[in-house]
Amino acid sequence: MLVSAVTLGFALLVSQVEDSPPAQPPTLVLQPARNPLPVQDAERLVVCLDLGPTKAVPSGKWRAQCDHDQRSCLITPSHELDASGQETERPLERVRACVSEIHVPVPGESLKTYRMEPSIADAPPGWYRDERGRVMQFNFDLHRRIWLGGAWSPLQTPSKVLENRVRLDFGIALEVPSGKHLHRMRLLETELFLGEPSFDTTLFRYDFSVERDEPLFRVTTFFGEPRRHDISINLGTWIEVLRVEELERGELEGGFLTWATVHATLDLWHSEDMVSFVRVRAGPSAERDYKNNMSTLVPGAVLEGDLTLDRDGFHHLRFGAEAEKVLLSGRVEGRPLRPERLKVYAGYELILLAINDQPLSLVADARGAWRNDIPHLPTRWEWSASAGLRFSLWAPARHTAPLADKARN
Repeated sequence: MLVSAVTLGFALLVSQVEDSPPAQPPTLVLQPARNPLPVQDAERLVVCLDLGPTKAVPSGKWRAQCDHDQRSCLITPSHELDASGQETERPLERVRACVSEIHVPVPGESLKTYRMEPSIADAPPGWYRDERGRVMQFNFDLHRRIWLGGAWSPLQTPSKVLENRVRLDFGIALEVPSGKHLHRMRLLETELFLGEPSFDTTLFRYDFSVERDEPLFRVTTFFGEPRRHDISINLGTWIEVLRVEELERGELEGGFLTWATVHATLDLWHSEDMVSFVRVRAGPSAERDYKNNMSTLVPGAVLEGDLTLDRDGFHHLRFGAEAEKVLLSGRVEGRPLRPERLKVYAGYELILLAINDQPLSLVADARGAWRNDIPHLPTRWEWSASAGLRFSLWAPARHTAPLADKARN
């Protein structure tokens, strides 16, 4: 009997051990969240940690940035959260790859004993991440973009008739910094006017700005203590290839194909990053007047400015004045032997919002033109104004874009 009792007792004990649930890992306990939440450092190592499932983060997958001296970690879920704070299936976008916990000097099991504090994952320069892990762009470079635009653009013609027009525009803009140079390119820049039909398109345009190290002149003044003033002459080049301009004014028409234009440029002022500038440029163009079947030489001079007015690229101001004279022209009835063209313009562009992180901007400008190169066209100023919208299909953050946490400071 004693042996049977001992045997039965041992069997019951074994059965209880076998039926008992396996030990569960300790539940993740987060420290109280700070307000605002801290942001992980974009330059420090991030570790992929499996901290076990929780009600809000069932996957248990977290990104951790740890301070081993303080035995603490800033952690954030590896997936975005919904409006109620629950984990979704969308992984965090625009984050650096994290390192597996098995590849860090401190074992993952030791890291899991650190004090855990909620945080926000880092984001690239020019991008912001909210408390749910969603990322959005807050800094835009409108000098590097592909755009489509439309505007209402009424025109007062030399005959003093107000024409109702619509303008459509398209183009590709690129900027490439290289040391002390900033290279600018424009491709397929096009404006098409409907109503009083006309269009202006350029296949390719290139120019650059430069910051010279050596001043051309050193001026010393002696009002009080001697002071030296360095004056640099920042010369550059502006090139345009294959531009077509065609316009109609009632029954009168003009059509001009510019094979190439080469201008020397002088920056009167430019910003430290050379993106904003005020400059003069001058040089010749080789042009074909295909309506009158003649080739001409057209020297021109321009004063122009392009200013980005804020750090994040939301406000842009452009202005300019241009003069051209047509040389080597044959005689055409109804126009002078050496026609002239004058243009003035000023425009402002403001980013209103972003759709899928691409900016939609408000565009407004005013233009004036005087020309006598179209036979029988009255030689008076014509004026136009435009107001519309422009959508950028691609517009990355500026080269000087700050990190979001530094931007908020």
